[in-house]
Amino acid sequence: MWQKLTGIVLLIGVVSCGTQQPPSIDSKWLDMPAVQQAAAIKNGQISAEELVAGYLARIDALDNQGPNINSILRLNPDAMSDARARDAAIARGEPLGPLHGIPVLLKDNIETNDMPTTAGSLALLNNDTLRDSPLVAQLRAAGAIILGKTNLSEWANFRSEDSISGWSAVGGLTRNPHILSRTACGSSSGSGAAMAAGFASLAVGTETNGSVICPSSMNGIVGFKPTVGLIPRTHIVPISVTQDTAGPMTRSVKDAALMTSVMATTDPSDKATQSASRPSAQTLAALDGDISGLKIGVMRDSQGQDQAIIDAFNDSLAKLTAQGAELVDIESLSLPDDFGKHSYFVLLAEFKSTLNEYLESSPAPLAVRSLQALIDFNAASERELQLFDQSIFAKSQATDGLQDEEYATALQTVRTATRDNGIDKLLKEYDVDVLVAPTNNPAFIIDSVYGDHAPAGFIGIGYLAAIAGYPHITVPMTSVRDLPVGFSIVGGQWQDARVLNVGYAFEKSNKFIKKPGFYPTRFEALKNSALPYRLMQSEQD
Repeated sequence: MWQKLTGIVLLIGVVSCGTQQPPSIDSKWLDMPAVQQAAAIKNGQISAEELVAGYLARIDALDNQGPNINSILRLNPDAMSDARARDAAIARGEPLGPLHGIPVLLKDNIETNDMPTTAGSLALLNNDTLRDSPLVAQLRAAGAIILGKTNLSEWANFRSEDSISGWSAVGGLTRNPHILSRTACGSSSGSGAAMAAGFASLAVGTETNGSVICPSSMNGIVGFKPTVGLIPRTHIVPISVTQDTAGPMTRSVKDAALMTSVMATTDPSDKATQSASRPSAQTLAALDGDISGLKIGVMRDSQGQDQAIIDAFNDSLAKLTAQGAELVDIESLSLPDDFGKHSYFVLLAEFKSTLNEYLESSPAPLAVRSLQALIDFNAASERELQLFDQSIFAKSQATDGLQDEEYATALQTVRTATRDNGIDKLLKEYDVDVLVAPTNNPAFIIDSVYGDHAPAGFIGIGYLAAIAGYPHITVPMTSVRDLPVGFSIVGGQWQDARVLNVGYAFEKSNKFIKKPGFYPTRFEALKNSALPYRLMQSEQD
């Protein structure tokens, strides 16, 4: 049931090296942060070709065969030739930039000029636009190699109220590499699982409400959702003009900061990028980890009821105070009674307008050109509807889009609640610089009958940052019942550099990462409890 569709998904293994024997590389390099890999490429310790070949071999062994993580939707057939071109540039003494020779995976709702962009939907199989999104152009200009596209929750998990995170009609189901019966979370599930499994140096996800942060926390990696407008959204399959953003999903905070600094740019086609308050690339990448005197607002009402998470959270807070930070407890935040209704309506209305615009403007020969045509297409597809319906699509189509008379009121309600009376108010009234909370509960079991079903619910403050459009980073905090849990840091609008720096300070003090065990169930994980954790390598500090 979960297999990729034959003939649809292009998977290129080490044979993409042609008739040449693929070069070998010590596997330790594949697990190092990208900043160290980039330095090693520039000084000749390793080559980009070796790095790409190493990741392709690992993807073939673990994603296609072995435990079948199923995180890679498509590999770039030009990746190896691009790597050789990068190595030739190094030989000439002409590195392109800070990511020279670094392999990057992209969520398959982000356009590239060398691969189709499907958003996991059969309706977009031919969406080969022959154009790079601005963030991809920035990555290439910095020397990065686009290794391929990752699977995702179809339409970025905005099709059905009973959806299954990590499933798409094109790619099938992505699994959590820690325990395969657990969710990789949506909708950047493929990027999160791929980074946890060590399939690339860096990955890019997108978020509307939790889709960078949740898969990062539940797969045990660093995920950064920037202020909306820091990274352009042009040529990314949309949901929300007010909440959508791309963000890095990485092994370390330094990698996330560097990647953000590369992707952050202005774009005449994206008004959100035009703010004069946006931080400079240099500021974003300049981490020193100094948080002495910083005031941290502790969101106690968002820490949940799991004592193991609360204990780890308190231990994490102690590590921040040991570095000179001051803690201020924040007990509660009240939201309007109709907040959920308005928040949902904003997305429904924005999705209809933005998706229709995207489908109408794509230069590719698409099977559909409107949301209604997409609904009709899915209704005629047995595979598209074999697991869940398209209830969100139907509700979105029933709105009048951005012209709906309810839209302006709904948007004002949720923005006031999350900005003026939310994050901005908390930062000001409690006189704190950032807000912190556990990111989420551990990954829940994949349920193909009832869809996403989290018995313990969701915790944290990710929804506040997502709806406000403010920066949020999650950094691996601990393991609870053999599954990773993250530590969240949220800041005010355009305070991306501060949020990244606090994340770096926490990472340095916590020094935690959980290597995936690729266990079918937790029962198997318990049998191998001697293999739980390892500290990050000292070079990351």
